[in-house]
Amino acid sequence: MSINPRLRWFLDSHHIDYELLPHPHTGSMLESARAANVPEGLVAKCVLFEDESGYILAIIPASCQVDREMLENRMGRRLELASEREVQEVFMDFELGAIPPMGFAFHIPTVIDESLLRIPDVYFEEGDHNGLVHISGRDFRDLDWPLHFRHLGRPH
Repeated sequence: MSINPRLRWFLDSHHIDYELLPHPHTGSMLESARAANVPEGLVAKCVLFEDESGYILAIIPASCQVDREMLENRMGRRLELASEREVQEVFMDFELGAIPPMGFAFHIPTVIDESLLRIPDVYFEEGDHNGLVHISGRDFRDLDWPLHFRHLGRPH
């Protein structure tokens, strides 16, 4: 298992210590959390939305789904899920569904569920579905999060 080079560069350039947790290949973020024996509420899941103005990356706990109506109201935009083809074009060097929670590193406006900014440890995909990256909650909070909303994610 190896971390995606672009993600490694981002973490290293921000002086973020990280740990890689390998697990058998999975097909989704929830399966990755279970395979790595990590609580779903500590895993950051990313969902790419779009409209005529461009993309927005929403980051929520893996145990939740995005409250799109709330997101649209807060952003003042009518958003649709980006297609798989679009996700692959934007994050071409990442496996589908293994997007890192650093949209701003890709010049994509990013919104985050505030609950992820209050947890002691954060986990996210390392570029494919073969492992998770673990960083401290403090390092995660210290990243520049311009937009964060309460209850962006709601339980499935």
